[in-house]
Amino acid sequence: MNCDLLATCSALGYLEGDTYHKEAECLESVKDLIRYLRHEDDTRDVRQQLGAGQIVQNDLLPIIVQHGQDKALFDACIRLMVNLTQPAMLCFGKVPDDPVFRHHFLEVTAHLQACKEAFASEAVFGILSETLYTLLQLDWEQRQEEDNLLIERMLLLVRNVLHVPADPCEEKKVDDDASIHDRLLWAIHMSGFDDLIKFLASAQSEQQWSMHVLEIISLMFRDQTPEALVSAGQARSAEEKNRDGLELEALRQKEHAAKRSRTFQRGTRHSRFGGSYVVQGLKAIGDNDVIYHRNIHNFKNHTHDSGKAVRRVPKRYRQARECKDKRRSALNVRLFLREFCVDFLENCYNRLMYLVKESLSREQTQQHDETYYLWALSFFMAFNRGNGFRADLVSETMSIRAFHYIERNITNYYEMLLTDRKEATSWSRRMHLALKAYQELLLTVNEMDRSQDESIRQSSSVIKSNIFYLMEYREIFVTLLRKYDETKQPHSYLVDLVESTHLFMRMLERFCKGRNNLMVQKKKVRRRKSQGKKKPPAPDTSPEALVESWKIVEEELKALGFQLSESLTEGIVPFDATSETPLEDQRTEAMVRVQDALLVRTGPEALGMLRAAREVWPEGDVFGSADVDPEEELELLKQILYANLPRTSPPEPVAEEYEEDAAELEEEEMESIQVSEKEFDFLDFIKRFAQPTIVRPYLLLLKTYSKNTPHTNHCIARMLHRLAVDLKMDAQLFQLSVFNLFNKILSDPAAAAYRELVTFAKFVLNRFFSLAAKNNKAYAELLFWKNVGAVREMTEGYSKEGEEKRSAWTEEEEEELRNLFEEHRDSEMPDVVETLLPLLSNSNRTRRQVVTQLVHMGLAASAKELKKQKKGTRIVLWTEEQEEELQMLHEEYKDSDDVLGDILKKLTAKRSRARVVDKLLSMGLVSDRRELYKKRSRGAPGKSSGKSSGKSSGKRMTEEDFLDELTRGFPDDPVDRDDEEEDESEESEEDEEQDRETSQNRGRKSQSLNSSVERRPDVGNMVNTLQQEGMSAPLLWLQNRLIKTAEDREEDGLSQPVPIVPLNEENEDAMDKKSFQKLLRKLGLRAPENEQETFWRIPAKISVSQLRSAAAALSPREEEPTGGEEQDSSRSPARESEKEDEMEKDKEQEKEKDKKRVSGEQRAEALKALLLKRKRKHQTSEQTDFTPAEDTESTPERSQENTSTKRSKRRVVEDDSDNDDDDDDEKENDSTTAMDIETNGDADSDKEDISAPVKRRRKMVLSDDEDDEE
Repeated sequence: MNCDLLATCSALGYLEGDTYHKEAECLESVKDLIRYLRHEDDTRDVRQQLGAGQIVQNDLLPIIVQHGQDKALFDACIRLMVNLTQPAMLCFGKVPDDPVFRHHFLEVTAHLQACKEAFASEAVFGILSETLYTLLQLDWEQRQEEDNLLIERMLLLVRNVLHVPADPCEEKKVDDDASIHDRLLWAIHMSGFDDLIKFLASAQSEQQWSMHVLEIISLMFRDQTPEALVSAGQARSAEEKNRDGLELEALRQKEHAAKRSRTFQRGTRHSRFGGSYVVQGLKAIGDNDVIYHRNIHNFKNHTHDSGKAVRRVPKRYRQARECKDKRRSALNVRLFLREFCVDFLENCYNRLMYLVKESLSREQTQQHDETYYLWALSFFMAFNRGNGFRADLVSETMSIRAFHYIERNITNYYEMLLTDRKEATSWSRRMHLALKAYQELLLTVNEMDRSQDESIRQSSSVIKSNIFYLMEYREIFVTLLRKYDETKQPHSYLVDLVESTHLFMRMLERFCKGRNNLMVQKKKVRRRKSQGKKKPPAPDTSPEALVESWKIVEEELKALGFQLSESLTEGIVPFDATSETPLEDQRTEAMVRVQDALLVRTGPEALGMLRAAREVWPEGDVFGSADVDPEEELELLKQILYANLPRTSPPEPVAEEYEEDAAELEEEEMESIQVSEKEFDFLDFIKRFAQPTIVRPYLLLLKTYSKNTPHTNHCIARMLHRLAVDLKMDAQLFQLSVFNLFNKILSDPAAAAYRELVTFAKFVLNRFFSLAAKNNKAYAELLFWKNVGAVREMTEGYSKEGEEKRSAWTEEEEEELRNLFEEHRDSEMPDVVETLLPLLSNSNRTRRQVVTQLVHMGLAASAKELKKQKKGTRIVLWTEEQEEELQMLHEEYKDSDDVLGDILKKLTAKRSRARVVDKLLSMGLVSDRRELYKKRSRGAPGKSSGKSSGKSSGKRMTEEDFLDELTRGFPDDPVDRDDEEEDESEESEEDEEQDRETSQNRGRKSQSLNSSVERRPDVGNMVNTLQQEGMSAPLLWLQNRLIKTAEDREEDGLSQPVPIVPLNEENEDAMDKKSFQKLLRKLGLRAPENEQETFWRIPAKISVSQLRSAAAALSPREEEPTGGEEQDSSRSPARESEKEDEMEKDKEQEKEKDKKRVSGEQRAEALKALLLKRKRKHQTSEQTDFTPAEDTESTPERSQENTSTKRSKRRVVEDDSDNDDDDDDEKENDSTTAMDIETNGDADSDKEDISAPVKRRRKMVLSDDEDDEE
């Protein structure tokens, strides 16, 4: 021992006989020892030295027994002993793997076992009981903090001593003999400490010690079983005697069988020589037969493996170890514990379990303390069942909440068993404990069914109806059996699982028999493909098809006399005033919509769209003049049909494509859990167990049939009988290992003790041999486990199912599929199967069916050839050459206006924009993504703000200057122009495109609502008032939430309360205002009901139509046209300018906040860039001689018509400098592209058709967002 420790221990005192003489420095020495323990190393050297010196047995225990009146010394000794008796597992954290630390761990455990023996004294627990009783006599007001600490330390000391494990090498005790633990329990009983434990568990003022009390009780009963305690001191029942007699009879039969076997092995005549025999038909290592050199009577046990070394099984494949077996304590200890259980159930159980459950729910306990709760639940409820069942004694844990709590813990333990593999053994034990608690709940409910009290039987029926109704409780045993792993979960766990499953099935079967139809909950995971992925096939645009389409449209229009119905004209809306899409883009969209109507051969709709667009955009005669003749309209429609309009199509999977966009284009599945009810069928539920993964655990348990209890064997046989007889799936047991097991049972000398198993084995074997006479492949099937499909094939035939599948395709359909595939296999379509699906006569065919049939017919080698192609690039890794190439391209183009665009064009290996940006950042070539943004000069001439056709950005640039710039910058080669448009259309950032798409969808949705649902007059005044207060944005947000909720309810068919969660400060401030809340109540929304709710909610009772009506009522009030003149005037440019003025005012109010953030230097730089850009453009325009005559003639008229509009929409330079990248990108693209209409008419018409579109300020191409919506 260390010198300092030795000196300190010597200063404590000495023991002379039975008297302990303490030294003067005893108290200080105890405090020094506490200080030494606080600074011990990882090997716990101080603890080992004090244990070797037996400081607890020779000094500390005599001090507290003989000098307990010294309160300070007693308190210090208790503190020291609590530290010294701390479990070794807590000292080292876990059982060490290192041999050195494992040795220290075992040393500490040995010292603790020696201490435990010293504590088994009535004198020690007598002083502890007296001190604890004195402290508990104090009222709460009189009790000091030191008193509470001393109470807790004494409880911890008793817990630590009880926790010390027994030493099996030293304690070689048999049953009914007193072990050290039994002696310790008897000392607790004789000192009255057990009565104090019961008082702490029942007293209302001592509820803070509930967790310590439960730990002590669980450690007291750790070696006991409820059945042993119930039967303590009582005569054996007739059932027990019968069971013991059966066991003895089975052992006797085995003994007689072994004796007869030994008799047969000895010959009738003694042979001095063993003899040698040749075994014909059994080959040795070579080609010769085996020569057997032993007695012929032992030939049945011959095996080639004799003499070989036993193969070592790896640790990961070894079966899980069982916990130590329970032992039967001495009779007096069992009687004392039985009385303790009776008193505890009557006075303490319900209250203590309630307090512990509350602590666990509030997370006021330590980690894994719920295991004590689960143990107490299973132990005391089992004792209550055996000792004259009384439901009121365990009412606290007999509820649906207890079922739910245990089911949740089982699920959590299983998940941790899979993830935390190092502690898999501990998680497996906890899972077994939770399963035992669940089994005990079921047994208690089953016992309640047998009660004589009607109210108890009614309560049992309520509990059963709940656990049988919910899917989680029905499926838990199916899941646990399917996930059973013998390497992690012990054999005893499987026994409890099989018995619990048998009990649950029996209860469920009995519950179903008393009812005609039982409704249960069903949860179905519905998988649906994301919306908007499938698009209709593109119309045929070949010259022959266009000629045919024009003939049909022309005849239809002439037959109608160019007269359209009112319903058709009113339903066509070419312009959306609420949309943020620029007017020029909407005009382009209208032109494309006219062409689409012509391609699908709906002439009246195309003519109506043309006339409606002419009223909205009369300038430039793009859609014809106001006094156009019907024949001219017909000619204009023909030109539009044959025109090559610039359409936006989904981008090809090239490097310019964003990786996120490619991911969105891929087909993905969305899951939603759909809860419904269905009528329960018990046979359907049994079918859930007809799986090889569930049958295997039963057969694994059946292998130990000789060691199993009769009840366990009955549970196994009953489940296999349900599968083989009730479901007629006996073929699932036709497996070689099963037959080997059946042979072992049938040849067992004690087979008479297993009559049920023998009968079942004979039944299965008879069924197999009957089937083998019909199916010559039955013997080969013995080698494989079989699922439901294989069982059906084995019993009903192998070709029936395949023939049914092949007969689903008729010869005509196969010929049609072959012709279509041959026709389109060499086409340029990336996905041939998607092309074939709409062309098949049977429209119900799925993609999988078509692919399978193509492979079956030999048209495709495998399904992989027809696999759907994914968008985007799959290149992930960068080689050194590619990195060097990227670095050279960056050095070359780092000063250009479009660094990233130029690099993407020149890269050899095409990659997505996002991957190139990430690589540039990782290589350190750029420090910020903003350095890769396209450099633009803000407010340059020729760039539109994107709000209206008459608005110009910059100083005072007129429309004539803009058209001149656009005409001079018009590219000569249409192919190059298209490529340029395609490159520039991909420049905008992904999130900006999503914002633009969202705003367009909002505008279109609000317009459709305004046109289809009338405004609610009682809400209109509130909306106008809130708009005047500056709450337009919160109103729009609320409208979108209502629309989204209506769409979700209409799609899912479910109505649930939906919270309205504001995600920005503006909406949150609006939700706090009383005027806004008044509007919410007027719309039928519900305020938070209690302190647990924070947000307003859309009630579930509001229908979809009411939600749409409420959303429509939030739109801005507009005067509806009455009559044809008002309707026409509403479409005039003046009316449009008024609407856009209002939109511009709102926009300018929003921009006011942004203007304050821009510094003076930024405004000066923006102004300088603007003037420089305009100067450069002006110089370019002077050097260009080409100016169309039509521009010069028509410009003054348009300028005069749009003067007021331009003045109202003029922007300052600061606004241009604050525009985002998305608007600038659109402006730059729009200033350099134009629409190209190719016709087959004469030269004059060609000239008019080209000049009119050229005058437009923006390119006429459809955005990706609009194409996706179409």
